[in-house]
Amino acid sequence: MPPADSWKLVLAVSLFGAVLASARARPPRQAVPASDLRRLVVGALALYGVGLAASLTHRVLIAVVLYSCGIAVSALAAWLSRAESGHQPPPDEEPADGPPPSPDGEPHFDWSRFEREFEDYARRHRPPVTSR
Repeated sequence: MPPADSWKLVLAVSLFGAVLASARARPPRQAVPASDLRRLVVGALALYGVGLAASLTHRVLIAVVLYSCGIAVSALAAWLSRAESGHQPPPDEEPADGPPPSPDGEPHFDWSRFEREFEDYARRHRPPVTSR
């Protein structure tokens, strides 16, 4: 590889590192408002758009800088979006999906009521209407 093109390799490795860091680094401790994340993404898209315009007008160096900045901003937005929002239950508590268990550990379920309601449903259930 000619020394004049070594900057491309350095740039590619740097951008790959930024994307990898956004996926593998420890998430931030505090959540970022969704509006700020949207602004970052819109900014990255604007950088991509201006980079496309620079590419179409054959301004390669400007396009490379704009695309690189867009990738870096996207990686930052991805990393910031991984923050805990605070709306999840603490890790030591399990979410309550069903009825609370009885003192012996088994969830309470009224089987006799279930059977009565099922029998009522089966009696009034009619066969489906067929199409013409």
